[in-house]
Amino acid sequence: MAESNADTQGVVGLSQAMRRKRPWWYGPKKFIKGKPLGAMGAFIFMTIIFMAITADFISPYDPLKPHPIDRLTAPNSTYWLGTDYLGRDMLSRIIHGARVSLFVGVFTVLAGVGIGASLGLASGYLLGKFDLILQRVVDGFQAFPGIILALVIVTTLGPGLFNSLIAITVILITYTIRITRGHTLTIKENVYVEAAKAIGASHVRIMTRYILPNIAAPIVVLGSIWLAAAVLIEASLSFLGLGAQPPTPSWGRMLSIEGRVYMESAPWLALFPGVAISLVVLGINFLGDAIRDVWDPRLRGAQ
Repeated sequence: MAESNADTQGVVGLSQAMRRKRPWWYGPKKFIKGKPLGAMGAFIFMTIIFMAITADFISPYDPLKPHPIDRLTAPNSTYWLGTDYLGRDMLSRIIHGARVSLFVGVFTVLAGVGIGASLGLASGYLLGKFDLILQRVVDGFQAFPGIILALVIVTTLGPGLFNSLIAITVILITYTIRITRGHTLTIKENVYVEAAKAIGASHVRIMTRYILPNIAAPIVVLGSIWLAAAVLIEASLSFLGLGAQPPTPSWGRMLSIEGRVYMESAPWLALFPGVAISLVVLGINFLGDAIRDVWDPRLRGAQ
């Protein structure tokens, strides 16, 4: 028996030593090999982040400065993606438009998931009147499709980027509350939660120490997928004139103003912003699916 234990400890020690000796690129290489679409999505997402951060340095022209002589110029060696009806460089405007999409997506997901997960965790654990009232409020919000609810909120508050942030955040909060509550109801029935109650652990400690870590993975996965939804909703609101207001470069706004009016005479005004939106949403969805496959405990056994 002693020899068996020694052999086991030796194997475990050897495995840990090999794990420590792995180079830094071992993890990324394994992810790229196992999830090529996820790696592609990560590359697209990192490219958008790079564009947003370095927009002031990599943009060939000022995105707000018009060049009347060059208005509606087709893509060429000077203006790689052409110019709009005021002569503004489309490439520079698309690069700066990445800031709006990235800011809206990241802010709304962090705020929506953070607030929604906290309320959903408390609702599923405490139950009672708090849960009853909160769930009826959530039911009221979810009675409307997401985009319709966003339109109602922004129309009520007025057009603008800040009000669009509020509308998208409210939508994500309601969905996060419902999903987090469902996971909490399942986790709270486990034996270790009952044991924590038996030894007198406080409600806050039980929720943060024993329940939250076990529901964090699915919430993070959903947040990564909702990032694409937030970008799409912002683009839709801007397309309708309710999101980012001129002269702020916004992909949805470009499709609405320049794209619709000059669709036939200057198709690049609608083509390139549409391609940018599609690539971002596609990349985020690929990355979200890969994160789900890696982190979701229900899918680990199927790999």
